Amino acid sequence: MLNWDAEIYNVPAYSVADAARYVRMPMGTLRSWINGRSYSTQKGQQQFDPLIQRPNPNQPELSFANLVEAHVLRVIRETHQIKVDRVRKALDYLSQVFETDHPLIQHSFQTDGIDLFIDSMDRLVNVSRSGQLAMRETLKFLLTRIEWDDHGIASRLFPFIQADGDTAKILCIDPRISFGKPIIVGAGVPTASIVDLYEAGEEVETIAHEFNCTNEQVRAAIRFESSGLAA
Repeated sequence: MLNWDAEIYNVPAYSVADAARYVRMPMGTLRSWINGRSYSTQKGQQQFDPLIQRPNPNQPELSFANLVEAHVLRVIRETHQIKVDRVRKALDYLSQVFETDHPLIQHSFQTDGIDLFIDSMDRLVNVSRSGQLAMRETLKFLLTRIEWDDHGIASRLFPFIQADGDTAKILCIDPRISFGKPIIVGAGVPTASIVDLYEAGEEVETIAHEFNCTNEQVRAAIRFESSGLAA
């Protein structure tokens, strides 16, 4: 089993705001996933534990591993409307099977893990056959946005450029490059550097020439980083 404390993938590196923006989800939702929260029931106040375990509970920053987990869980929770406490129980089951606190970032999750996760969900919420198929296809698609290293651990994430999901792998997040900030695939240019020049008045074509990128890559970086700007 890997020593997570020594792994670059588990280094605190992302604020909640940045992490939420990178995986295209509301910041408040992500914050509740990492902190847990209380909620009211007929039996009184209840508490659910965090879905995502930060590398250091005394530090607010998330790790690259946490980004990958949020990437997968966002769709399970929001698209398939599975309640948080049931997702938590399914994750606990996977953690026991894979003997890790981070089962979603294991390459083995792409094979045996998906079926185990859905089987666990079926026991908890009686997922229909069509619901199982939809969830399985969703997970398989999400996992195409991830690359694994030789140890079977998620090492690169290709974030969606737009919230509705796109298939292009123009940008990536790699904790070994540019301190884990989003970069343009192949060029290694941080998307933030692209936006800095664009906001300073540089034309897309000029920026592309400066960094040896295509106009499409520059526009993608601007769309990703700047919700209020149009390239």
